[in-house]
Amino acid sequence: MLTLTSPVKTWAHGLPAAVKLTALCGATIGLFALNSPLPLATAALAAVLLVLSGGAIFAKTALRHLRPLWPFVLIVALWHLWSRDLSGGAVVILRMLTAVTLANFVTMTTRLSDMITVLERLARPLSAFGLSPRTLALAVALVIRFIPVMQDRAEQISQSWRARSARRAGWRVLMPATLAALDDAEHVAEALRARGGSA
Repeated sequence: MLTLTSPVKTWAHGLPAAVKLTALCGATIGLFALNSPLPLATAALAAVLLVLSGGAIFAKTALRHLRPLWPFVLIVALWHLWSRDLSGGAVVILRMLTAVTLANFVTMTTRLSDMITVLERLARPLSAFGLSPRTLALAVALVIRFIPVMQDRAEQISQSWRARSARRAGWRVLMPATLAALDDAEHVAEALRARGGSA
């Protein structure tokens, strides 16, 4: 639960977390500097090749992590089709898919403990305001890790519903997903308390 680091070892697993996070920030800024489909398509291809460098199993997992984006891609595509701005829609979609692909790559190749260490260093100046860098770093890291976990849990609940009913799940999975999230949060809190908390 506390980590989504890929068990499939790649060359990127050995890189320092600070290097990967810095590269991710630079790449994301660079994506927003690109404003036409062709350069963004090139960047997207580079991101795909980066993921493929981890092997077929690694790439399949990374692709599965992109599935929750399809509703956003559909909404953006329909809106820009309606407004007849195909170029603008392509820019938004390519930028979003590339950024998330790169972020997933970093997440899958970086241990949670390494990520917390980097975030804690970045948050040290905030200690002058009475804020705990360790607590802030842990909170950010857990949010990063929990988003895909919650997406997977919601998908599992939806599949369970479809196996038992011909009707679409829709809003009916909201309560089970919420309860599952609270249950997972409680387990994580207990694990943290057993290890002395975040301080």
